Amino acid sequence: MACGHRFSGGREITTDYIWEMYLHGKQTVAQISEKTGLSPSTVKRRLATIRFQWIQPVVKGGGVIHMDATYFGRNTGVLLALESVTGRLLYMKHIAHEHISDYEEAIHHINSCGYEIRGLVIDGLQKLFVVFSGYKIQMCQFHMVAIIRRKLTKNPQLEAGKELLDLAYRLKWMSKDTFTNEFESWKKKWHEFLKEKTTNEITGRTIYTHQRLRSAMISISTYLPFLFTYEDVEGMPNTNNMIEGTFTDMKKALRNHPGMNEDNRKRMMKGFFLAYIKKHNTKGDNP
Repeated sequence: MACGHRFSGGREITTDYIWEMYLHGKQTVAQISEKTGLSPSTVKRRLATIRFQWIQPVVKGGGVIHMDATYFGRNTGVLLALESVTGRLLYMKHIAHEHISDYEEAIHHINSCGYEIRGLVIDGLQKLFVVFSGYKIQMCQFHMVAIIRRKLTKNPQLEAGKELLDLAYRLKWMSKDTFTNEFESWKKKWHEFLKEKTTNEITGRTIYTHQRLRSAMISISTYLPFLFTYEDVEGMPNTNNMIEGTFTDMKKALRNHPGMNEDNRKRMMKGFFLAYIKKHNTKGDNP
């Protein structure tokens, strides 16, 4: 991919080198142009010639898997699966919207490689807990707290809400038995309060007075069977922090280059995760 331009030190300015500066050096087109002596239009043209072929990695062995999806723009997202202990990338797919079938496709690929899935760490998408009921599943405790905080707000006015939010904040330091006992005590204490109803004078419709509080309680009850799976599975974390950190790094790389169209974002994501595989995945695991 030589272009005939050279640094004063004699180093050839290849397209690979330009891409390295663009993605990992976090340099803009203007900065690359100034550094290399190439015109901005030439830099853009050279970057546009880069094409990445994505082949799902073939990783053997076994372990606990983090799975999650995130979005980098309108209809531009990625579904990712990482091995918990090593951070090896097991699966990546561009998605426009989050569908259960995408997760099923990921698990099918990982299984087809001969990888032994010893557990899954996921967050919030309720149907996943049904579809993957054959696996040991850990609900991300960080996301559990976020769900409760979203329903109650950061500063709930009701005393019952304050107590429930405090319990959620203490989740990561508690055992299953301790948390369950405190949650059951909270429900018993506020049982009558939670049953209160209000009637709309115009429509005559009767609804629960403290709907958001009840919703927060129901969310905890729904996910409680999955909040402490890590206690019984060796090497299983209680959060999806590993995969969230990877998403953060990807978003930082994209923020260095605002204004990219969807195709360019996808191309950059492929380049990012190919570099990730090179760094994290063991040689010989991939074709």
